[in-house]
Amino acid sequence: MNITFNEKNRSFKLDTENTSYCIAICDEEGFIGHAYYGTKLEEEPLYLMRTAEPPFVPSKNNRDRGSFMDTFPCEFPGNGLGDYRDGAIEIIDAEGHRAVNFTYDDFRIYDGKDKIDGLPQTFENEGSLDGKSGAKAKSLEIYASDKTLSLKAVLKYTIFEDSDALIRSVKILNESGKDIFLTKVMSASLDMDSENFELLTLHGSWARERQMDFRPIGYGKTSVGSVKGESSHQEHPFMALVENGATQESGRVYGFSFIYSGNFLAQVEKSQFDSVRALMGISPIGFKWELKAGESFQTPEVAMVYSDGGLGKMSRTYHDLYRNHLIRSPYKDKERPILINNWEATYFDFNTEKLLDIARQAKKSGIEMLVMDDGWFGVRNDDNTSLGDWNVNEKKLPGGLKHLVDEVNKIGLKFGIWMEPEMISPDSDLYRAHPDWAFAVPGRVGTRSRNQYVLDLTRPEVLEHTWNSIKTVLSSANIEYLKWDMNRQLTDLGSLGLDKDNQGEIFHRFVLAVYELQERLVNEFPNLLLENCSGGGARFDAGMLYYGPQIWCSDDTDAIERLSIQEGTALIYPLSSMGAHVSDCPNHTVGRVTPFETRGHVALAGTFGYELDITKIPEEDRNMIPEQTAMYHKYHSLVRSGDYYRIASYRENRYYDCYGVVSKDKSEALFTFVQVVGRPNYHSRLIRLAGLKPDAKYRIEGEETELLGKTIMEAGILVSNLWGDYRSKLIHLTEVV
Repeated sequence: MNITFNEKNRSFKLDTENTSYCIAICDEEGFIGHAYYGTKLEEEPLYLMRTAEPPFVPSKNNRDRGSFMDTFPCEFPGNGLGDYRDGAIEIIDAEGHRAVNFTYDDFRIYDGKDKIDGLPQTFENEGSLDGKSGAKAKSLEIYASDKTLSLKAVLKYTIFEDSDALIRSVKILNESGKDIFLTKVMSASLDMDSENFELLTLHGSWARERQMDFRPIGYGKTSVGSVKGESSHQEHPFMALVENGATQESGRVYGFSFIYSGNFLAQVEKSQFDSVRALMGISPIGFKWELKAGESFQTPEVAMVYSDGGLGKMSRTYHDLYRNHLIRSPYKDKERPILINNWEATYFDFNTEKLLDIARQAKKSGIEMLVMDDGWFGVRNDDNTSLGDWNVNEKKLPGGLKHLVDEVNKIGLKFGIWMEPEMISPDSDLYRAHPDWAFAVPGRVGTRSRNQYVLDLTRPEVLEHTWNSIKTVLSSANIEYLKWDMNRQLTDLGSLGLDKDNQGEIFHRFVLAVYELQERLVNEFPNLLLENCSGGGARFDAGMLYYGPQIWCSDDTDAIERLSIQEGTALIYPLSSMGAHVSDCPNHTVGRVTPFETRGHVALAGTFGYELDITKIPEEDRNMIPEQTAMYHKYHSLVRSGDYYRIASYRENRYYDCYGVVSKDKSEALFTFVQVVGRPNYHSRLIRLAGLKPDAKYRIEGEETELLGKTIMEAGILVSNLWGDYRSKLIHLTEVV
């Protein structure tokens, strides 16, 4: 790991263990150009910038400045001065002009990584944001300016000793003495030649989030994004440029993951010259930020990963990056309690005794925590009322929350609770007292979704009230887990706390307010297990992982649907972050009936828990729960910390699925095989596993045969026909010492 500056060439080279990223300063004007990103090099290939070819740099050919601007591989492209590709920044200055372009001033290379205020961020090691300890990091800041506007930019880059990721962000400073408006500020831009890449993104909807989608990159712009105030069910703040023909273990891949939880844009543009520009950052739609004289604006971070070993290597790089340099929770490296959530068991129809009945049976089965979901507060007997009234409904819970929690603790279980702090019901005491606390556009009929509005957390008094409500609930009893939900997107973007020139700041200010609430939460209750959720997986993003170590993956708990949902999620995020439960059948979302064993095996590739009425399920299923909880304890450490390998995809072949984790020392591995569709006149299936030591011998649990890792990976193993649909099998390998 190193960052160097070549004074003669005026070039920067950022080297991780396996990759290089090269930047060069060109011409007398100091254009900041991108030269190379890929497999590690010994020298900077600055010739790739083509500045010695027509149209040449402006100092030698100013008559064709426009042609230069429209072809130059710019590190942070501006707007309105000849580059007709989409830029990384757009502004409106005090005179109403929109032209902006940054050129080089200076740089700083330093050990560590400076903290960013108010945003989720990568860091050197858990619990240390000061850049002074833990796994080594090195950072580069390139200082640039638009000298006409007296507008400054700091282009920030960080690499880690134990990662091939490159972290990027931008800070804009207004030193002009006049106010300007930012209407677009991307966090990262990358210009390079088009090489027959496909664009990989993740799309979906409620209950089918993060489905992998490949498409050719044609001329013009191809993008995904969200304008919903959250990262969304429908699109995801991630994209990858994938070499045509790349597989899980071969081919070149460029990944971009946005560490942010609100509106975003991920875009690729192919130009007339067959170059590609990738952009990622806050969506410019509806964004207009007033940058007063002397103020600055910091963009969220983008984690870029280059892999020359296919999608699998990219995934493993992201997993390690987020486990080691993003998730801060004390639960990051230890077992999390096996929980049972009462939502699909009871919905709103529960009381103290019903919950205690579930708790007693759960304790007998090896479950360790009861989570009380929606319906415990106000007069909440359905989803039409009471959000914002975070006081206990004692008709359901006589004696209040503390009594219930104490009784659950006496049974021997921990206790967790559900809240939706960002929302307000029109039928609530809070709304009747403060109707102006909800987002609203004056004169328009409010847009209800799930019969609720969104609290205007951009206003300090609303944020303080919301924080005090959360704190009061969590302080009232021995609550050890919080499921933080958000069940609707943002509409009616009007705030009485901002004047007319600042309404375009609402989306970003709302996300910053959510981050502030969660930052207070993790500081005030450091041992709390926080699971984020948004109508299932609508806010499953790297930004939220900074505050809680796990996120509810999807409201669809059907084991077969979860195969593709969890495959897309695991493309970027570690298995330990994926909220996954065993639920009842017929499944409450799709009506499918799958074996209880298969449901357990699929949920094992996640946090593992239960979402059912344990007092009512078939006895055969209930008797299997102790085996499943023992399975979790046996394999949890391996699943949490191991390297992830995708062997086969039901999404692709429509017959079966196979994936696994291998310990860092490669002494142990666990692969999950799911036979989705049984086939007639078919025998065993050949599966080639991955990630093992070629020269080490392994024993497959339940079999006496010992095989070399190379044999298992090259010749494969046979998985017998499991007779039927939706059947599964765990394949556990241990090194023979």
